[in-house]
Amino acid sequence: MADLESKFNGRTVFVTGADGFIGSHLTEKLVSLGAKVHVFVESTAHGTLTNIGHVADKVVVHRGNLTDAHSLFMALKKIKESAHDKTYIMHLAAQAHVGESWERPVETIMSNTMGTFNLLQAIVDSDIDVEKVDYAGTSEEYGNNLNLDNLEDETIHLHEDSPVNPKSIYATSKLAGDFLTMNFFHAYGLPGVVTRMFNNYGPRQSPRYITGTIITQALCRDNIILGNLTPRRDFCFVEDGVRGHMHTTLMGKPGEIYCYGYGNDISIQGWADLILKIGKQNGYWGDKKLSSTKTRFRPGESDVLRLKVGFTKLNKLTGWTPQVTWEEGILRTIDWYSKNKDKWVGLKDW
Repeated sequence: MADLESKFNGRTVFVTGADGFIGSHLTEKLVSLGAKVHVFVESTAHGTLTNIGHVADKVVVHRGNLTDAHSLFMALKKIKESAHDKTYIMHLAAQAHVGESWERPVETIMSNTMGTFNLLQAIVDSDIDVEKVDYAGTSEEYGNNLNLDNLEDETIHLHEDSPVNPKSIYATSKLAGDFLTMNFFHAYGLPGVVTRMFNNYGPRQSPRYITGTIITQALCRDNIILGNLTPRRDFCFVEDGVRGHMHTTLMGKPGEIYCYGYGNDISIQGWADLILKIGKQNGYWGDKKLSSTKTRFRPGESDVLRLKVGFTKLNKLTGWTPQVTWEEGILRTIDWYSKNKDKWVGLKDW
């Protein structure tokens, strides 16, 4: 496994989406390793850093928007002027919620597809010296490809060569970013890699994602109401996800795709039951009732019924494996939500 500290210490790294869920954990880790971190965060009137305010004095903040190509170009120009080495670029900024991609389709396509194009074009136009560009892909790009006749078949998994079959505007917009990354590699030699991640969860994630939805409801009320309980997902704790991105960025071969995840899947029903069990055992709540409502289902036939990763390619290349068990990750996540209600209560959708 790569020695992350020796590889990133003193290196220039540009992180888009650095104030988001995964981006903030990545930024924290890079700072702790001694990297020279530049972050690209959305420019807003109030300018508040929600998740990385505590390390703001240790990073260089660039404000802008993926849909504003000029802001990306100016950020890269400034990095080029100050960097004394080849820059690692880790692109995590996105509209990343599947359900909201149906509610905000234009924003999703503009942010995820055009935003990625704008970044790649700005890299070429600025002529910045790049070591590697890591594009954050998603397991949702696969859609329904696993054996749906037996959703619990443990021998079946998705990998880099599995066919893609996106079932949502979000998945399609992210898949387009995959292809754009490869287009710029083949056309301009831009050293891009794609990291397809499977269902990260953990502290700071919006309560509109399934893990946070379950936990925040359990903390606040007796009845937990979810959507479809049948689909199966491969849940990976965010710290392992951050290491997955870092290993791919360091050692991934340009023009290649790498997948990471926990390597096991569980139904939404099973995931909710496990969360409720762990929370009760550790005194966060008592008995809870779980139910399902069609109003929280994905539209039409767009739901993806099973996502389970095979991460052999990444493991063979870098030695990466997940380190945090579901039980440990869930407990740490519950603890964060229980202590930080002010950071999520205004975001919940239940």
